[in-house]
Amino acid sequence: MAKESVVIYHNARCSKSRSACDIVAALGVEAEVIEYLETPPGKEELRELLDKLDMQPGELVRHGEAVYKENYAGKTLTDEEWLDALVAHPILIERPIVVRGDRAVIGRPAEKVMEFLNSDD
Repeated sequence: MAKESVVIYHNARCSKSRSACDIVAALGVEAEVIEYLETPPGKEELRELLDKLDMQPGELVRHGEAVYKENYAGKTLTDEEWLDALVAHPILIERPIVVRGDRAVIGRPAEKVMEFLNSDD
């Protein structure tokens, strides 16, 4: 595995997120862990993450969250409006997000994290 820095956007209450951290640790990779509910990313940081994920803002939204169902279900939002929603309600951000260099992956299922970190891309 390349020796690039690894960052994990993590929610400690999420079992998938904890699994991703466990996989990273088991691989012996040092990672910066960002508990994004405590330190939410701003719009520019989200834009950078989305670019690394090769995703649009609406694709990063967790549709099962109560705040989504109460405020956004059935609505058509622009990319900017989704970014505003993700900044206002970081619980809506899909997790975990593992970043290495100029690429990132959502660690669902957790095996994606191992594949991602073991790839030479």
